[in-house]
Parts: sequence; structure tokens; C-alpha cells
Amino acid sequence: MIEQALEEALAQCQVTRGEFSELLVRLMDYGVICRDESQVEATLYDRFQRCEALIREWLSPLGLRLQHDSRFQFIRLYPPGAEVPAMPDQEEPHHGGFRSRLTQQEVAAILVLRVEYDKALREGQVDDSGCVTLSLEALELGLRNLLKMSLPDRMAERRSLLKKLRQLRLVQFAGEETETLAEIWLRVRPTIAHFVSDSVLQQVLEEGTAGVDEAVGDGKTRENSERITPGNSEHSLFVADSEGSDSGDELVVAEGEADCVS
Repeated sequence: MIEQALEEALAQCQVTRGEFSELLVRLMDYGVICRDESQVEATLYDRFQRCEALIREWLSPLGLRLQHDSRFQFIRLYPPGAEVPAMPDQEEPHHGGFRSRLTQQEVAAILVLRVEYDKALREGQVDDSGCVTLSLEALELGLRNLLKMSLPDRMAERRSLLKKLRQLRLVQFAGEETETLAEIWLRVRPTIAHFVSDSVLQQVLEEGTAGVDEAVGDGKTRENSERITPGNSEHSLFVADSEGSDSGDELVVAEGEADCVS
């Protein structure tokens, strides 16, 4: 009965069983699909549009929720219990499953990206895709001025941080093989505005380093209803509800590529 209903629904969507499976696996694995990231993600995004209702139907029993931004053409998958702006809260208890945690350095970089994005937005320095261009040197300066922190000294660690930001589909960049900060430019995606909630941003602006320390603790992330988490606009460091969690005060953010909900 279920098999037959699925086949009929897939036929209406003009999607094969294999294509449907590929799309589900990609979402579960990466946690995010951005149409402008690659030809592969463009194909998957277009396929999602044909079977969005069916995808939501299959993910709903797992407590997983999707956020689809048709304007900037991206989809993000949120773990159970995550507070997502413009979406109703989930009342069911959750225990941190499907969640990945960011390091203090990653959280700090994401916060500064949000601050710089908002600044560029106010100044009208946003392209037609809603993206903002930022040099890695400017990111370093923002970390120092706002949080009294800095990027990792070693280039290998710096590349690792950038790759994590790209996996979360928060930035695009080229020149990662260069040895100088001045030669690396980031294209900050509008997803950053949904990844960091306004309340978290305001707290960091008011408290600076203390706000980040409170949010991430000793190099760990905190899970708190007013902290960073995946959700809201696709990425305003969303708020993850911590009721029922055994992980204490760790902040949780759904990661992107390969780690988002695994």
C-alpha cells in the first residue's frame, strides 16, 4: 500500500525513486542545498521544487523541518527541537540527536560575518543575489575589534575554518591556496542573516567577548533558547531549544556539508 502510494506520488512529481532517494540522502547528509553552489545542487534544488510536499511529508515523522527560501533559492534542514524563525515551535522533547556542534572559533567567525553582512546591507553594498563581498583581512579585523579574537595563525587551520563556513553554505570563496590574507575574498551569502538570530547578534554587540564566551563556553557550543542555532532565516544562528536535553548548556548549530544532521 505504502509502496504503491509512493510510486503514484513520485509519478505525479515526475521524479524517479532513485532521484527521490538521492535528494533525501543529500539533505540528510549535507543539511543544506543552495542552487548557486554547483550544478549538482542546482539539479537537486530544481528536483526539490517538483516534490517539495512529498519531501516534507517523509521528513515530518522524524521531527525534521525544512526551510525553503525561494528568493535566494536554498533549502536547509533543521534537527528536532531547533527553534526556527517564522515556523511554530516544536513541543516534543528532544535530546540533541541529529545535531553537530561548532567550535568557539567557528561561532566567532559566523557572528562577525553576520555583523559585517548587516553593515553592508545598511550601506546598500549587496549584489542581486543578496550576497556581500568581504575580504578575509576584513574578517580578521572584525574579530579583533568586536571580539578581541583573531583567525588561526596557521594557514592550514585558517583554510579549515573557511571550508567549514562554506560547508554551512554561509560563504563562497576563492584563493584558499594563497598564503596572504589580502588575496582571499569571501562572498557572504544571505543565509547568514537566518543563521544568526537577532537576539544573539544584539547580545554580542552589547557584550562583545563576554557574549561569545557565554554562548560557547570553553571552546564548545551551548544549547540555549537564546543562543546560536540553525534556523531562522536559513541561518540566523538559530535558536535551539534545550528542554529535555542531556547536553547541558551547549549551543547547537546544524552544520552544512556532510555533518549537518548526522
